[in-house]
Amino acid sequence: MFLCRRQFPEVRTPELLAKLVDVVSSSGGSNRNTTTLATPAGSSSRPAVTSSFVPVYQPVVQAVASPSFAVDLNGSVGDDVRSRENLPNDLLGVAPLGVGDGVLGDPDEDDVEPDMIDDDNGDDIGASELALAAGSSSTGTQQYPPHFSSLDLDAMRQEGVSGHSVGFGVRDAEGTAGLTEFQRKGIWEVKRYNGPHTCLATSISSDHRSLDYHVISAFIMPMIRAYASVSIKVLLNATAAHFRFRPTYRRVWMAKQKAIAVIYGDWNESYNEIPRWVLGVQLTMPGTVAVLRTSPVRVGGQVDESQAYFHRLFWTFLPCIEAFRHCKSLVSIDGTHLYGKYGGTLLITIAQDGNSNILPVAFALVEGENAESSTFFLSHLRQHVTPQLGLLVISDRHNGIKAALEAPDGGWLPPSAYRAFCIRHVAANFALTFKGKDARRLLVNAAYAKTKVEFDYWFDILQSEDLAMCEWANRIDYSLWTQHRDAGRRFGHMTTNISECANSILKGVRNLPVASLVKATYGRLAELFVCKGRETEAQMETGQQFSQHLVKSIEANLKSARCFTVTLYDRDNSEFTVAETTPTGSFSWGTYRVSLASRTCDCGYFQALHFPCQHALACCAYARVTWTSYVHSVYQISSVFSVYRMRFTPPIPEGFWPPYDGPTVIPGPDRRRAREGRPRSMRIQTNMDEADPNWPKRCGLCRQPGHTRCSCPQLGGSSQTGAISWHVVSVSSNYV
Repeated sequence: MFLCRRQFPEVRTPELLAKLVDVVSSSGGSNRNTTTLATPAGSSSRPAVTSSFVPVYQPVVQAVASPSFAVDLNGSVGDDVRSRENLPNDLLGVAPLGVGDGVLGDPDEDDVEPDMIDDDNGDDIGASELALAAGSSSTGTQQYPPHFSSLDLDAMRQEGVSGHSVGFGVRDAEGTAGLTEFQRKGIWEVKRYNGPHTCLATSISSDHRSLDYHVISAFIMPMIRAYASVSIKVLLNATAAHFRFRPTYRRVWMAKQKAIAVIYGDWNESYNEIPRWVLGVQLTMPGTVAVLRTSPVRVGGQVDESQAYFHRLFWTFLPCIEAFRHCKSLVSIDGTHLYGKYGGTLLITIAQDGNSNILPVAFALVEGENAESSTFFLSHLRQHVTPQLGLLVISDRHNGIKAALEAPDGGWLPPSAYRAFCIRHVAANFALTFKGKDARRLLVNAAYAKTKVEFDYWFDILQSEDLAMCEWANRIDYSLWTQHRDAGRRFGHMTTNISECANSILKGVRNLPVASLVKATYGRLAELFVCKGRETEAQMETGQQFSQHLVKSIEANLKSARCFTVTLYDRDNSEFTVAETTPTGSFSWGTYRVSLASRTCDCGYFQALHFPCQHALACCAYARVTWTSYVHSVYQISSVFSVYRMRFTPPIPEGFWPPYDGPTVIPGPDRRRAREGRPRSMRIQTNMDEADPNWPKRCGLCRQPGHTRCSCPQLGGSSQTGAISWHVVSVSSNYV
């Protein structure tokens, strides 16, 4: 003890605790002189010391004998109990890895640390061991008493965690710990311990052996049921607050996967539900398009006809196909990663109605964003959902999407379709080469410019900063990333933010099994059509002619139209000049030409947004003509209502789905996430993920500012083994 004190001066003074225990012997008497010693960490294991001069009070009333639970199969431990209770010799039981609630049964006593720690795989209790714990024996003639036939190991494990006791597990004859139960007191006592103590760590761990992912899964089940996309950090903090022990991130992640599997179905079986769902949804909603692709399973060089790997799935519903005919003639394509047990990518096509409501129209589950998967998705999208001419596709600069759109037989080449880049992704790529937020801001301002004059203004400033920046931007066709060269096809959309909004809506299902994810798209779209359809119908009943989004924009433009001087230049009331008496914006040229016949204005807003700008409204007021005839038809409330006119049919129960007699669909081996280590996100970081420079950087270990994880002061004793630090917390947890 004093040697440990000198060896580790930074540790608080160890305490030596001795307790007197009344142990019933095999002859029925009691050893009043048995003394159990609790030694500090670092000392070697010693048997109980017997003292002959310490008196012990003998109770008048003999306590009722409680059922015993013997573990030592060699006969060295628990012989008296085994003979008294007539239990089988080859009995396996629940053996703690250390002293639980103290020898005298006080829950606030200190614990003895376990001698080993299993990993987080959760295989703490095997099926055979559970069967033996339920009362079976090797002979089949002797059983456990009823007290142990209903033993709830999960409840005991949770009770052990909440009571600050050490963990327990099922041990066989070769186990390192043996225990028995006092007949009179109903408490546990460690009888033997094989091996010396190796407690050398100076830091205290906050983990607990019994707090495995089975216990955490049962605790977080209500939270997962209420909100499936709850983050691991929230679950970890809730677990730590409830059990007063902080588990690892990986353990909580595994607990969440188990809870999701219990609520939403098994992860592996979920893939085999997709073929039946395809048949069921096509029966529920005729006209639904679902294309499933599988790959063969080879075993020993031969194709297994009974199984097939899930490869890709494309699906869309008939109401979405009909709705897109009344939306803006553009789509935004983006992908989001799946965060469940199996990886993959969910590709989404988003459209927008005249009231700026986003509408997912097509989905695809693929292995990742590459040329093959993008071609699969875009080919079916063009064939089944978007056959219109002159369609604009907004996406990032991914090479897979680029190859699919430029394919000669894909149907995405001009004039059938056009492509545009998301300016946020272009700016992110620009920032990889040229550092500094000012230069990136100049590039974005040039891209958002609606006229060539304004574009040249910002581009000249960018050129004065660094000529190489302009050379980098000139390598990209202006029609792909600037608004003044898009011929009004963007409708003002410069980014794929509408897809990002859909990603946030589907965030609650991205970490679910694939069958639940696919089913959720049907239910959520049905809910969206009902909600937006009611809103639009209510607006039509009030006599509105245009969407609320357009009405708000027109009202804002009318306030500025009073500050203009209008001059008419032809007798047909189509050509005007508008002079600003007061500047209306940060970038103003003073005088603008407006043509109502061609629906253009020098400011660029009229042709970019397809409804009158403030200068065009001033001309309409001067000529005493209504401005409603110069609004694109997509903004009419009747067009918005047509988007949600078609209804979804209530789904047919799964019991009435047509049978599926094909091969069993299983997930591919490459879809499985890493079994060890923290799950890593595959999301590409952009400028949206940059931290605030005013926030100080904190250590990843102690969360204190001023240093990093590598130089953290708490790593002073990190050279010791991980299992040893767990021993220390078992001894000291009840003192804290």
